[in-house]
Amino acid sequence: MLADSDTRWKWGALTAYRIQSDIRLDGYLLRGRATPTVRQLDEVGARADSLREIRGVDFVRSLDRTVCDVVVLACVGGAVQAMLHGLGRAWQGAERRPVVVTGYVGVVYEKLADGLLLRHGADVVLANSRHDADRFREVYRGVGADDGSVVECALPFLGGDRYRRDGDTGTQHPYTVVFAAQPSVPENRADRTYLLRRAVEHARRHPDREVLIKLRSKPGEHTTHIEELPYQKLATKAPGGLPANCRLVYGNMGEVLDRTDLMVTVSSTAALESLHRGIPTAVLTDLGVREVLGNHHFLGSGCLASWDELDAGHRPEPDADWLARQGVAAAGDYEQAFDAARARVTALRTADRLPPLTPYYTARTAPGYLPGILARHGLDPHGAPVAGHADAPEETGGLRRVARETVREAARGAYRHGVQRVAPAIRRWGQL
Repeated sequence: MLADSDTRWKWGALTAYRIQSDIRLDGYLLRGRATPTVRQLDEVGARADSLREIRGVDFVRSLDRTVCDVVVLACVGGAVQAMLHGLGRAWQGAERRPVVVTGYVGVVYEKLADGLLLRHGADVVLANSRHDADRFREVYRGVGADDGSVVECALPFLGGDRYRRDGDTGTQHPYTVVFAAQPSVPENRADRTYLLRRAVEHARRHPDREVLIKLRSKPGEHTTHIEELPYQKLATKAPGGLPANCRLVYGNMGEVLDRTDLMVTVSSTAALESLHRGIPTAVLTDLGVREVLGNHHFLGSGCLASWDELDAGHRPEPDADWLARQGVAAAGDYEQAFDAARARVTALRTADRLPPLTPYYTARTAPGYLPGILARHGLDPHGAPVAGHADAPEETGGLRRVARETVREAARGAYRHGVQRVAPAIRRWGQL
């Protein structure tokens, strides 16, 4: 399994176990700006039998020598496309090859066509709901590509005990409101400061409640999306500071949901986890219902609400039909959601011979787009390793290895500093 961020690691590893529980899982982390830290991987809680950080070109090279049955590509679309071309070339003429599976880590609310076409060519493209499966097939048919790879399932990390009733989840705790923050939604300081202020005000209005601001990463860490304005820094500037019943928290989302009585978010996938467990869930409309925020995905869900309504005691009631279309198996049929994916992978894995990987994007269909995608991962326009990338040793020993890791961490730190400090300052100067 190849992943390029903490959330995609979670999706990829748990998807592998949903498809087949008794497996050996070899995990690879694609080296890049969002490569997760050890703390992030521990927080996710999805384990692998082995773990290695690797470049894309070396992943292709290692799969040419490694015997495995299934490859799960849990990466951004461009990385998936590069691996499909690289692996397809590496496996040319092979009598047998692994089954290649890919998909999305959560709600698909932007870049639908772009992301899907970059994933085309995998044997199985998992859709997390009936709604997504219909959209995926429509996109593939729209460009004349085969849509037979699309298989409906559900998000692999839904689960946990059902919410019982007001304040009663089996543990002793105050009525708990959780605001699930997102790294890039919204992205500007004013909107993020507003959301933080409203969460703090809710805590002050309801001193008998506990308000938890659930954060994805600590300063300096990166996730799937770039976070230029961490809530941790905004919280230090909150007028009067955070009240005693309001605090920032990290940790596994499932464990946080164990004590949640009301989930509040703009458009986080955490809303689907919460709804799956029957926890009252509010998708905020304070900043509008807009595609750029992703909360338009929840139209018809019954969950749209504002902080004013929540302050007044409103508890959204989700629409059952919407939940069913979105793969939120609140009725209890969640375990069956992976039957089709399991059957498809098993049929492909036991087939006498699999056809070559044939992505929609080729040197003929996308000559101005595909070469750049492949080059970012050390591959030429035909999917072959570029000489400079392929010849460079992946592993070095002793002091050289330590030096490379030190330089790499320094480069990541400089990148994060640029994203979180320099870039916002430049934009502010440009507005003067």
